[in-house]
Amino acid sequence: MEVKRDILWRVYLSYLGIVVLGLIILGRVFYIQHVEGNHWRSMADSLHQRYVEIDAERGTIYDAQGSMLSTSIPYFDVYVDFGADGLREKNGQRFKDNLDSLSECLSGLFGDESPAQYKKALQAGYKDKNRYFLLKRNISFAQYNTLHTFPLVRLGRNKSGFIDEVHEKRLNPYQLLANRVIGLARENVHNVGLEATYDSVLRGVTGKRLVRYIAGGTMVPVEGAEIDAENGKDVTTTLDVTIQDIAENALLQEMEKNEAVHGTCIVMEVKTGKIKAMANLGRQPDGTYWEDYNYAISVTEPGSTFKLATLMSLLEDHKITLSDHVNINGGFWNIDGRTVRDAEHDGNTDVTVKEAFEASSNVGMAKLAYGAYEQDPYPFINHLRYFHLDSVTGIDLSGEGRPVIKTPKSHSWSATTLPWMAFGYEVLVSPLQTLTLYNAVANNGTMMRPYLVDQIKDYGKVVKQNEPEVLRQKICSDATLNLIHQCLEGVLTDKVGTAKSLVSPLYRIAGKTGTALVADGPRGYAEHIYQSSFAGYFPADDPVYSCIVVIRNKPFAPVFLGAKVAGPVFKQVSDQLFALYTHKAPIQENWPAADSTQMHCAGNATDLSALFKDLGKSVSLSDTPGAWVIGSTRAVAPSKDTGRNAKVISAPGAGWNFTMVGVASEGSVPSVQGLGLRDALDVLEHKGLKVSTHGKGRVMAQSIPAGTVIKKGQTIYLQLG
Repeated sequence: MEVKRDILWRVYLSYLGIVVLGLIILGRVFYIQHVEGNHWRSMADSLHQRYVEIDAERGTIYDAQGSMLSTSIPYFDVYVDFGADGLREKNGQRFKDNLDSLSECLSGLFGDESPAQYKKALQAGYKDKNRYFLLKRNISFAQYNTLHTFPLVRLGRNKSGFIDEVHEKRLNPYQLLANRVIGLARENVHNVGLEATYDSVLRGVTGKRLVRYIAGGTMVPVEGAEIDAENGKDVTTTLDVTIQDIAENALLQEMEKNEAVHGTCIVMEVKTGKIKAMANLGRQPDGTYWEDYNYAISVTEPGSTFKLATLMSLLEDHKITLSDHVNINGGFWNIDGRTVRDAEHDGNTDVTVKEAFEASSNVGMAKLAYGAYEQDPYPFINHLRYFHLDSVTGIDLSGEGRPVIKTPKSHSWSATTLPWMAFGYEVLVSPLQTLTLYNAVANNGTMMRPYLVDQIKDYGKVVKQNEPEVLRQKICSDATLNLIHQCLEGVLTDKVGTAKSLVSPLYRIAGKTGTALVADGPRGYAEHIYQSSFAGYFPADDPVYSCIVVIRNKPFAPVFLGAKVAGPVFKQVSDQLFALYTHKAPIQENWPAADSTQMHCAGNATDLSALFKDLGKSVSLSDTPGAWVIGSTRAVAPSKDTGRNAKVISAPGAGWNFTMVGVASEGSVPSVQGLGLRDALDVLEHKGLKVSTHGKGRVMAQSIPAGTVIKKGQTIYLQLG
């Protein structure tokens, strides 16, 4: 009995222990579920959910006229949650009712698969209860809008299960145009140009979205758990698309003709320092040209355009006068075992300082600087510093090269450094720095900081306005400035000037040519690679724009002088800008007073004759087939642009006077002033010209004067108003 009782006691005790343990477990389960439930559920969710970043909509970059230079285009990925309650309720009746019509619409929108294929894919996704079925990637905004009008999709996300994910692609509408200045179009990489410099402004503030991980590692957005992104601000630049196009086309034509390696053309507004154009082109392996590098802000030996700084220093220190004479030794001068050579020389020995500058004599400028500053180079170096040639311009663009101006303390300073510096060697400056100096000369001695961004806007509201900034109120005395103006104009007008071929009969240009022999890495100077340049401003009597062109030529290029390679680019730019923006039409004497009853018309003479006939006025406007005329109820004086071909046709019976326009000899540019755009295009394209326009209305000005010989593939720019 004792044994039996002992065994029962142990059994009861074990049973009681098990009951107590079970109660403890049940209590713990209850405690975990109801007391600590929220905590553990959040812990579980944290293992399957997380926040991901939502990129903000990147701001747009505009030119000065409001044209988009770089913008973000939204693209959409479309998914379907086949586990959505609204899609599966009532045994999926809503899905089944809309399946056929939806498949038809999807096939018609995307055109890549038949309705039957779309239906099969949707049915498979529904059967598998796929919570994140990929329907389509990278659909456009237009396709996105159309998609949301389709059966089922238009019912909304809860009932249709359709999920949209938006992402952006950066687009430069003008492609090549100012591509390097704006910034390369790389996905999520903005490391050059304005895209890099103003990245913090353009990119906005990143948002967040809660996503849930499902089978296969796919992330599904959790609806209602988002922190919206703050869109980026817009940037309005100082660039002008029309001027940029002019500069880029002029540069491209010359570089293609000479098979040049790379080049740049910069146009600056004289009074403000605003950069209106910055074209950069480099030759690609296949022989084409692209904006592959910003050569405008890269330092190099400038060559003879640097002589402006040398001459200004000498004049400011009263070391010389323009009428002083210098012996240029026929274009050769030996000093300390090295020879200074003139790029062009005719055997002359004795010339004035002014002639030495205008003829771009390396020997003349080297001798003058060496004679004046040999004992103490620092006054000359201090002038260069005062001209800001030893420091970056501070333009709002990343990657500006740092210049090098040597001093006697420099390790590479030698007995020949000073004379070589005088004509632009043994120094490193960028084309933009050189232009900033020339622009200061054009601006009555006031040096402006060049800049590229005019405004920053947030939803159309200006939040930052950049104003012109003065770097130096006066770079030299007025007396020196007047002498410099004479020399720069003399480069084009005097008989010894190196740029006589660039003279325009309509306006004056001031500038300086440059031809520098440059090294080619380890090969040195053996391949005779020249850098051609021209820097100047126009119109010389009242400068509006300054411009610099720098082109690096191929080895052993047959044409390499600055006036022959860079000069034509400058001339083409200045001619077109003069016609479009700076030309002021002369005030005509005895011009009739404004009359609200005065009427105007312009167009094809045959069409206008027919119109007058319908109005009961028999008028024979021209006996020239295809003639174009402009008429007024007031007397019409022949425009200067029509030249000797102008012809006034009087039609007193109708009360009208007409002037023939568009009249030009075969192979020459006609005048289209006064015509509507459609008529002007008819006239010009018939002549084989490419036409680019700016503005709205009738033709107010044309970039190529009437009577100019047409060149193949030439572009003419029309100002409408």
